[in-house]
Amino acid sequence: MSRLRIAVGTPDTLAPGMAGPAIRAWHIAEELSRSHDVKLVTTSSSSLTEERFEVAAVDGPDMSGLLAWCDVVVSQGWFLHQNPDVLHSDKVLVVDLYDPLHLEQLEQARDEGEDRRAAIVDSARAVLDEQLLRGDFFLCASPKQRDLWLGHLAALGRLNPRTYDEDETLSSLIATVPFGIEVEPPSHTRSAVKGVLAGIGADDKVVLWGGGIYNWLDPLTAIRAVDKLRARLPEVRLLFMGLRHPNSDIPQMRMATTARELSDELHLTGSHVFFNEGWVPFEDRQNFLLEADVGISTHLAHLETAFSFRTRVLDYLWAGLPIVSTSGDTLAELVADRDLGGVVPPGDDAALEEALFSLLADAGRADRCRRNIAGVVAEFRWPRVLHPLVEFCARPRRAPDLVDTDAARRLRPAAHLARVDSGGAMTRAARVWRREGWRGLAARVRDRREP
Repeated sequence: MSRLRIAVGTPDTLAPGMAGPAIRAWHIAEELSRSHDVKLVTTSSSSLTEERFEVAAVDGPDMSGLLAWCDVVVSQGWFLHQNPDVLHSDKVLVVDLYDPLHLEQLEQARDEGEDRRAAIVDSARAVLDEQLLRGDFFLCASPKQRDLWLGHLAALGRLNPRTYDEDETLSSLIATVPFGIEVEPPSHTRSAVKGVLAGIGADDKVVLWGGGIYNWLDPLTAIRAVDKLRARLPEVRLLFMGLRHPNSDIPQMRMATTARELSDELHLTGSHVFFNEGWVPFEDRQNFLLEADVGISTHLAHLETAFSFRTRVLDYLWAGLPIVSTSGDTLAELVADRDLGGVVPPGDDAALEEALFSLLADAGRADRCRRNIAGVVAEFRWPRVLHPLVEFCARPRRAPDLVDTDAARRLRPAAHLARVDSGGAMTRAARVWRREGWRGLAARVRDRREP
């Protein structure tokens, strides 16, 4: 196998406090660097360094040099849209679709008003269209997601005789690559929660919400369940691990404000419910996880849930933490099938209270879940889940329908739907998004102003 030059691109912040997309991009770069020369780049900001691969923020001219250097580009989120030269190049392009951002925006943009919300969702769909029309190989996070993206690819004409005849299963076009778990087990390096945070004692029972509070999640049912549970388990504590997202383009969401208001209304804040104002650094999160007793993941019953892959649950598994989850997503099915904790209906605070009590009050039950988790962890180690990508990069190739002139020509009318103006408006829109976020971009689309 020849050593290639691979650029891994993310629009997310690369910093000590990384969110899910950046964490995933980091591990992709780490795994590919075992056999190739890798540069991990972001269109946001970067403050990290790494011996095994280069880490940098890129923009404009930097991207031209990166594109000239690399053989393969691995892209996620808005990165590709922010760098349209990649779309028009002949580089082998891998598109990571693990985050269905258009489904997230159906909820995230709900408070933006009808016109802005429609513009935001349309923008997200168009960004995905251009990626699906150009990608040579695609990654998704679950079999259910794979079905979603196969349908999208079919609608855009990418399921055609050329791609089908190469591989009737389409595995050579799109592979399931879940979010992974680190190879090294977590190590407790400092006291972070019990006996440290005011209001949380050394013997208290900590329920950890291991990530941000987003509009498509349901912290309110979790807070109500703890309000009920404190009557029979006074030592219960619910800790929300992070409120301020490390990417400054992502504002604090309505649901985070509502959660704080509910906690205050029930007189729980500072006694039974706690909010970490910042974002726990990536290299420190294990201390929070290892001091918790249960990890919680509650969400609403809607479309985003069905196709989601809650990355915080992988951290719970990494730390051997019993899990209580709302039903309806892929990882909740894993929790139920492998007895890793408890699964409850959406919005059912009584059922959630009972599931939490079962794990917090019954040491035998919690220990059984931990033993079951230990048997699952190996299935999600990063080297194992990233194997399809490593295999593709060992023998990268352009998609057969994109190198076939006739097949590629038939895709062009569909491509026009994704990029209405190839003269630069979409590039300017990407710059507006980086500067002003979804709201600013949507406002300009609504007012029909040039970005």
